[in-house]
Amino acid sequence: MAAELLRGIVDTRVHDPGEIARAAARRVRPTSPVGENGKAMIIAADHPARGALRSGDRPMAMADRADLLDRLCAALARPGVTGVLGTADILEDLLLLGALDGKTVIGSMNRGGLAGAVFEMDDRFTAYDTAAIGNMGFDGGKMLLRIDYNDDRTAPTLAACAGAVNELNAARLMAMVEPFISHRSDGAVKNDLTPDAMTRAVAIASGIGNASAYTWLKVPVVEEMERVMSASTLPALLLGGEVSADPDATYGRWADALKAPTVKGLVVGRSLLYPVDDDVVAAVDTAARLL
Repeated sequence: MAAELLRGIVDTRVHDPGEIARAAARRVRPTSPVGENGKAMIIAADHPARGALRSGDRPMAMADRADLLDRLCAALARPGVTGVLGTADILEDLLLLGALDGKTVIGSMNRGGLAGAVFEMDDRFTAYDTAAIGNMGFDGGKMLLRIDYNDDRTAPTLAACAGAVNELNAARLMAMVEPFISHRSDGAVKNDLTPDAMTRAVAIASGIGNASAYTWLKVPVVEEMERVMSASTLPALLLGGEVSADPDATYGRWADALKAPTVKGLVVGRSLLYPVDDDVVAAVDTAARLL
């Protein structure tokens, strides 16, 4: 990012922080959560708030905010990209850069389960809430729902996610739920990506809350995706996951999973923002062609 743009963001935050709210009010809202092709392509950038800065073999890839914003602006400018997912700090920077017009904007909500922390499964809501999302004129909220049958901290996380689903549905805002069956292995939280586990996670996530009219799912690509996705009628978006050493194989798996009738697009972060060859534009354009 040009040094003057970065200085401009900082100067605005220091001398005219009210410009963030004015930029939100001026933002051109999208007419639909999907593009002209009936699919959504959302760029995810909420990892830093959970302390998850690694991308592939770069342990601190997402630690440079100017570099991340530069990559986000490049991705959001590409044809076929319909939106972005992030925490307030990142979304407000993008507002000041004028990068969010016509895009679906999803606020990330629970970032309290810090990566690697002993309390990681206690995934508290420390970022956006429904009121703030509505006040900013954004389009929805996303929550991570990891379910560990052997960790009683799962129960309050489930309840908090249900409450957020209720509030978002009542406000007619998208409630994006990212579910996993998880467990600890060698002290680290691992997600179970077997078809049976993901089918169970989809079923649980689909049933939380007192309404589901505005609820979408965010799911990883696993084996037997057709069977996994048959567990729900809720629209779903595919998450990209870790950066792959074989991006062509990853794109092939995405293309196959996109054939499921409930799958309505992609929510991808590091795989497109930090591709192996560092060509963000080429990676985003390749993913967009899948849609």
